[in-house]
Amino acid sequence: MTENTENTEKDHYTVDVVCIRGGNEVLLIERGWPPYKGRLALPGGSVDPGEKRRVAAVRELGEETGVRVTAEDLTRVGTFDAPGRDPRGRYITRAYLVTVPSGTTAQADTDAAAVQWVPVDAVLTDLAENLAFDHHAIVTAAWQQLTTR
Repeated sequence: MTENTENTEKDHYTVDVVCIRGGNEVLLIERGWPPYKGRLALPGGSVDPGEKRRVAAVRELGEETGVRVTAEDLTRVGTFDAPGRDPRGRYITRAYLVTVPSGTTAQADTDAAAVQWVPVDAVLTDLAENLAFDHHAIVTAAWQQLTTR
């Protein structure tokens, strides 16, 4: 008898965007759907077939928050792929950082129940355990990258 070692779990590719306004606020959405319905999360979502990740990040940020940036505005933070980071299965995300001027406004669009600008300090401390998925780790990595430039 031979053991079947083939991995049958399908990988899903997503993007997340850490959008920083005025140097000290991060843009979060309120998830309007499971998993983590009602919890705060970074704007992001699935990469469509044939779509480049940066293009997907720009699209998702715009769809969820109305904030418009270009692919060239994005800085790569890293790839987050820990097993169990998403309860739906194997989701591998590429995270990006973008900074926008202090007057930038956002509003919930088609893919978010609500949006809000939150002080980065609050996200890194008070809200740490309340963010969906591993978004606290993503914000932490982006903030470290931004503040050590």
